[in-house]
Amino acid sequence: MANVSLHKSMLLVGVQFICIGIIVLTGPIIVSMSWLLGLELAGVIIGLWAFQAMTIKNLHIFPEVHKTSVLVTHGPYHFIRHPMYTALLLCTLAMILDEFSTLRLVAWVFLVVDLIVKLTYEETLLVQRFQEYTRYQRHTSRLIPYVF
Repeated sequence: MANVSLHKSMLLVGVQFICIGIIVLTGPIIVSMSWLLGLELAGVIIGLWAFQAMTIKNLHIFPEVHKTSVLVTHGPYHFIRHPMYTALLLCTLAMILDEFSTLRLVAWVFLVVDLIVKLTYEETLLVQRFQEYTRYQRHTSRLIPYVF
């Protein structure tokens, strides 16, 4: 069973990085339009805030929950359960809208689907690891406050 989980995690992270790579390598990383720059900066700020709240010892690229992990519910995690994913989606959306192509849009749609599958899997593991996670889920949004 652990082997299946490892393969699932590797696949999810692999798809995530392929999608990000396609978006980053097919257009500018820093957007040119001011309103999109605001969107991109919002993503960067949310991402840095989430990174600061999570701390490096609790940060893992794979969705599995380590035995030493602690449940983080402060900072942006007070509002959003997966603010790093939100940050990633905001930044990449700004890049796509700044220099649109069908390839970039398809990569972003695959990224969204992949992250939703990944966070759903991760939340299943978090519910198993932390008793309080179910209560935390009732008071927070997955990616977008008051929407999803």
